[in-house]
Amino acid sequence: MSRVGKQPVNLPEGVDVNIANNTILIKGKRGELKSSYPESVKVIKEESKIIVSPVNDSKSSKGSWGLIRTIINNMIVGVEEGFTKSLIVNGVGYRASVSDGILTLQLGYSHDIKLAIPKDLEVKCTKPTEIDISGIDKQKVGQFASEIRSLRKPEPYKGKGVRYSDEVIRRKEGKKK
Repeated sequence: MSRVGKQPVNLPEGVDVNIANNTILIKGKRGELKSSYPESVKVIKEESKIIVSPVNDSKSSKGSWGLIRTIINNMIVGVEEGFTKSLIVNGVGYRASVSDGILTLQLGYSHDIKLAIPKDLEVKCTKPTEIDISGIDKQKVGQFASEIRSLRKPEPYKGKGVRYSDEVIRRKEGKKK
């Protein structure tokens, strides 16, 4: 039995939910999100709660039960509050800037890296070494942050690279004479 799937998802004030044909549409003050779910899971709206349950005892039904509940919860949190990821650019000459929907990164390569910002995300550079990514879809926010981080992962000797703000880099000792 899924411990996550057993818990109902609470609907806050101002969030509207429509369930039809294995598709769920959630509207809130920050926007709307739409997702489909497999037929092996049943989603029911009762008053101010959404209840997710497996249709039968099959392995696929039990496996996707908690996942679908978590996805629906993330959609509700996204349209209500939104999600934010913060990245820190660390290194001599490393910096980031945003202009006209393009994120420009200088990460020690011979060229600048230019990334188009997806239209449903908002990217800010509060400092040249800090990048804040925010949006209503948790998966898209995390994916874009991961793509930026993968351009220059933090290295363990000097800590240079792009890292998440809450990430701790385990430092190694360098060569000795």
